[in-house]
Amino acid sequence: MTLQECYENLGGNYQEVCSRLPSEKFIQKFVLKFLDDKSFQLLQDSWNQGNDEEAFRASHTIKGMCQNLSFALLQESSSALTEALRNGRSPEAPALYEKVCEDYQRTADAISAYKAGL
Repeated sequence: MTLQECYENLGGNYQEVCSRLPSEKFIQKFVLKFLDDKSFQLLQDSWNQGNDEEAFRASHTIKGMCQNLSFALLQESSSALTEALRNGRSPEAPALYEKVCEDYQRTADAISAYKAGL
């Protein structure tokens, strides 16, 4: 699998990230580091503990990473969740949280498959 195919599988924008970051090797480095980031685990833990302030921070961090890496699908859902948590847990937050979990899993699976082929 190529890095571009990985981006297609995770719902990202490969052309956009290539226009922003200097090389494919540089992009690859940060795509692979994404799997080691603890923000998603923090989001899950905070959500399950009812700590909306910490869940907001975690979703905001995920959103920012996804913007930088052009992970469009996860960026969109994490952005929506961030806004739904901005002033406490809104009524639509639970459905948005589930969407972030689905999109995160899709992203992690695509990156893991890419990494396995290196």
